[in-house]
Amino acid sequence: MSTSSAFVVQASQGVGKVWWREPYVWLVIGGPLVVVVAAVWTGFIAFTNPDPVLDPRNIGQAEFMEQSKKAQYAKDNLVNMQPAMVGRNHAASPLPLEPVGTK
Repeated sequence: MSTSSAFVVQASQGVGKVWWREPYVWLVIGGPLVVVVAAVWTGFIAFTNPDPVLDPRNIGQAEFMEQSKKAQYAKDNLVNMQPAMVGRNHAASPLPLEPVGTK
């Protein structure tokens, strides 16, 4: 066997390849590298845009406002929150029905 044919056999078997030409090396390196970059980016976002500090004296007022908004929404959309058996028969009605249980 000559030296040139021996080199071709070794190269075709992958013996002479360098590490950066192997695709699996980039999968092994690339996976954790993507995780590290994502963690650094998340940390950057978290430190540059911190959440505001809430005043404990205003938390009760904020909760009351939120509850009153939800109550007003439920009151305004009571017709839309009818049971399925009632609402399905009037899905294309031109006028809204009276809420169930108000008669």
